[in-house]
Amino acid sequence: MAREVPAPEVLAAFGARGPAVPLPGGQGRTWCADDVVLKPGGLEAETAWVAEVLSGLPGSRRFRVARPVRAGDGSWTVLGWQAWRLTPGSPDPRRWDDVLAAGEAFHEALAGLARPSFLDERDDPWSFGDRVAWQELPLRGGEVMTEVLEPLARVRRPVHSPSQVVHGDLLGNVMFADGLAPAVIDWPVYHRPASWALAVAVVDAMTWHDASEALPDRWADRAEWDQMLVRALMYRIATNEGRRRMGLPVTERVEHYRSVVDLVLARLE
Repeated sequence: MAREVPAPEVLAAFGARGPAVPLPGGQGRTWCADDVVLKPGGLEAETAWVAEVLSGLPGSRRFRVARPVRAGDGSWTVLGWQAWRLTPGSPDPRRWDDVLAAGEAFHEALAGLARPSFLDERDDPWSFGDRVAWQELPLRGGEVMTEVLEPLARVRRPVHSPSQVVHGDLLGNVMFADGLAPAVIDWPVYHRPASWALAVAVVDAMTWHDASEALPDRWADRAEWDQMLVRALMYRIATNEGRRRMGLPVTERVEHYRSVVDLVLARLE
C-alpha cells in the first residue's frame, strides 16, 4: 500500500518547502520537510488540545517535547495533517528506566490539567482496551485472549490514586540525543493515574523487549503499583478485542503476554 503523502498545499500551509521525505516509525505515516515533521491527525479535537498544551508547556531540564507548528491561518490541522518542529534524537525502547523517568517528569508538568472531553468521543481499539481495563466496559467472555484477560480481571481491586492527564504509550515515544534531555513525542492522551502510564511502559518492556523481572521491582514504590500492572496488561491485551470488533487484523497472540501475566499474577498471591 502506498504511503499517504502530504500535499503541496499542506507543506505550504505549515511553512515547509519540501520535498517531503518519509521518516521511520510513526506507523509509516510520518514525513519531514525542511525542519517540519508532518503526520495525518486523528480526532481533530485531540490534535488541537495536544497542540495547545504542548505549545504552552514550560521548558524543563528533565524532558523535552516536540513543539507543534501552527498553519499560516493559525489552525493546528490542514486537510487532516498536523505538524511539529523536527526534534533531535531517536527512540530507544530498551532504555527502560530513562523512559520511565522522562515520563514521570512529563506527567508532573501536566498535573492539574482538566480531563479533556474528547476522551468520551474517541473510539479506537486502544480506547476500547483502556475502558475494559478500568471496568467501564464489561468482559463478556469469548474475547480475544480471554484466557489471560479473565484471570487478571479476577485479581483487579479498587484503586484510589487520583487520575490526571497522562501519556499512554511512553516506551517507543521517548527520544534520546547526546547532551539533551529525553524528548516525549506522539502523545496519546488518557486520564488515569500517573503510575498506570508508567506500568504500561513496564508491561511493554517485558512483553516486547525482554526486560527482566527486576524492572517492575525497581518502580514498585509507585502508587498502587501491582494493581496498575494488572490494568496495564488488561489495557494492552483487550486492545486486540477492540481491533477484532472494528474489523481490523489481530496479529498479537496470547503467547506474547503469558509470561508477563504469570509474573503479575504471582506478585498478587
